[in-house]
Amino acid sequence: MASLPFDSMVSAGPLRVANKRLETLLTARMRALLLMPGFGLVAAVALLRIASFGVLGAPDMPMSMEQRLLPPRGEITDRNGLPLARNYDAFALWYNPKAMKDGGSPLVKSPDEVAAELAAIFPELDRADVAAKLASGDAQYLRRRLLPEEANRVFDIGEPALELPAEKERFYPQGSMAAHVLGYVKDGKGKLGMEAVLDERLTDETLRGQPTAIALDLRVQGALEDELRKGMLSVNARGATGVVLDVDTGEVIALASLPSFDPNDIKPSDLVGTEEQKRRHEPSNSYNSATYQVYELGSTFKPLTVAAAIDAGIVRDLGLRYDAKPVKVAGRTLSDSHPLGDTLNVPEALIHSSNTVTARIADKLGGDRMRDTMRDLGFDERPYIELPARGKPLWPGERWSRITTMTVAYGHGISVTPLHLASAYAAMVNGGVWHPATLEKVEPGTEVAGRRVFKEDTSARMRQLLRMIAIYGTGKSADAPGYRVGGKTGSAEKPSAGGYREKLLVSTFAAAFPMDDPRYVVVAMLDEPKGTTASSFQRTAAWNAAPIVGRLVPRIGPLLDVRPDLSRDIDISDLRPLIRSEIK
Repeated sequence: MASLPFDSMVSAGPLRVANKRLETLLTARMRALLLMPGFGLVAAVALLRIASFGVLGAPDMPMSMEQRLLPPRGEITDRNGLPLARNYDAFALWYNPKAMKDGGSPLVKSPDEVAAELAAIFPELDRADVAAKLASGDAQYLRRRLLPEEANRVFDIGEPALELPAEKERFYPQGSMAAHVLGYVKDGKGKLGMEAVLDERLTDETLRGQPTAIALDLRVQGALEDELRKGMLSVNARGATGVVLDVDTGEVIALASLPSFDPNDIKPSDLVGTEEQKRRHEPSNSYNSATYQVYELGSTFKPLTVAAAIDAGIVRDLGLRYDAKPVKVAGRTLSDSHPLGDTLNVPEALIHSSNTVTARIADKLGGDRMRDTMRDLGFDERPYIELPARGKPLWPGERWSRITTMTVAYGHGISVTPLHLASAYAAMVNGGVWHPATLEKVEPGTEVAGRRVFKEDTSARMRQLLRMIAIYGTGKSADAPGYRVGGKTGSAEKPSAGGYREKLLVSTFAAAFPMDDPRYVVVAMLDEPKGTTASSFQRTAAWNAAPIVGRLVPRIGPLLDVRPDLSRDIDISDLRPLIRSEIK
């Protein structure tokens, strides 16, 4: 091959380099042009995805560590932050007959031997029942909610088929206390009480980390249940019910229904009743008599009737004397249980608990105005409370006959729950405004819904009259020194298909304290009390329900910032001269 001249060789080198650079640049531009549609497509998809978030919401993201640490269900506390319902890590005792991989016997020891060792750890277990379950060969729970020390003892038995899976359990630190208010949890869902009402909030990922406070005061709840239980047992009553209500906000500070149940250990009989309860047609222990069962609450209605008459101007002069003799109307004779003369004025009628005078006052008031007052107090509707169990009153209808008006005046012919009565008494003493009862904690300064039922001066007069009943009348045993209690007893025969059963009573005492500046209403009710030594063989409320309130108020007063003061009382000097000395 011929050789090139030297100068040609020198000039060819830079030309080759320039061509190479041009080739590389063209290649890069071609690649960029080819990639640009791809980048555009990716950007378009991204923009569409971002836009979809606004319409469809952001996609589910993996749980953060903080979310994973949250309990599966939020905590419920009382108004002071004390725990009522919370979650905890527990063990379960699970029998897994397939734990032995070699396919041999699932148990190293015999079922009877293993059952005996388990019964030694858990005395409440039925040894024969456990042995039968172990012998069946079926996988099943033998027990829930094991403590760590119990789990260790089960492990020491040395049976591979006895497994101890860890579980998140709902726990009620106070046991059966406030069970009807709280309810319980089954399969992750709230049942019966506030567990059901608050179910959505308690399981919400953004809210369940914060405790939910309700209106109850745990200390007051404990005292109420304790006094109700002692009162119920002392007179062999079938059941007992109690309510403590804030008169200005409607907050339910305590609410109890006995007998109760333990939400930590729900038995089928708690929900459907024992065989004995079924035989006697009695409700189960889960039945909330405070908000669901309706009763004729007897003479506790008399102050409400008098308040309606004072408010309407029917009763102006409290010294005016009314005929107290039996009254015949619609083929019936209305009379008092023990007459105290031919005439009584209003203070004497309330102190003496006169059916006849109260009926005559209601007769003058008239059926329409009587009905309207009872409606304003909510007696024609289910009670206002968040709980699912709310009983429908037995309402006499729209047209009240003369006999209906007169019997409703002293608490017969109309049936409501104890919570209805508590809310009505709150309206009667707080200045005349009815507030719906609530288990929601009301923060100070919050405006509370309500409706005016009585004038303020009517309420002031009723505070005097209720206080006089506790000083001179059937409420004497509720008169806790220094707390200025006022209230009214009610003892009503239970109705049946053929009339009233004289030997079966519902005994109630409805009260408020302190009467010079009412703060709280207390209602205590006993279902079918018996005459015992503790009640001087009497079955009426003056001997059994009123003493419960008399013992309860000194216990809860200081807890609620109401301290005893013997130097104070409501002024009844203008009414005291109206009472005859034999009544005093």
